[in-house]
Amino acid sequence: MIDVSGKEVVHREAEAIGRINLKGDTIEKIRSGEIKKGNPMPAAEIACILAVKKTPDILPLCHPIPITSVDAEFQIADDHIEARCRVTADYKTGVEMEALTGVAAALLTIWDMVKYLEKDADGQYPSTVITDVKVTEKRKG
Repeated sequence: MIDVSGKEVVHREAEAIGRINLKGDTIEKIRSGEIKKGNPMPAAEIACILAVKKTPDILPLCHPIPITSVDAEFQIADDHIEARCRVTADYKTGVEMEALTGVAAALLTIWDMVKYLEKDADGQYPSTVITDVKVTEKRKG
């Protein structure tokens, strides 16, 4: 673990995005509220927030950071859902790993909730994919 004891506490923000490609029929069922497990979007939002808070438990060398804010947003398109996570903290190290972890957990939650609709006849997921997970912004100060 990197020693940050000599660093100053600074306001920090990071934003990450990612997307999950889904079948059009699955998107329509999400929009019309026909998912057996319930609406994936609130569940994904909670998963995002919990993952941000648990990042140091998931990633072995991440510092525990006193998170001050987590904001999760989702955009539903015809063939995918984009997840966005913004994290803020006043601390000695950045929050980009927390934002990335939040996005990943949100997208995995969506996949879990709709996987029965995404499987083909052989039980595989030929078109379902999580992609483009990246940090879009990182601010310090």
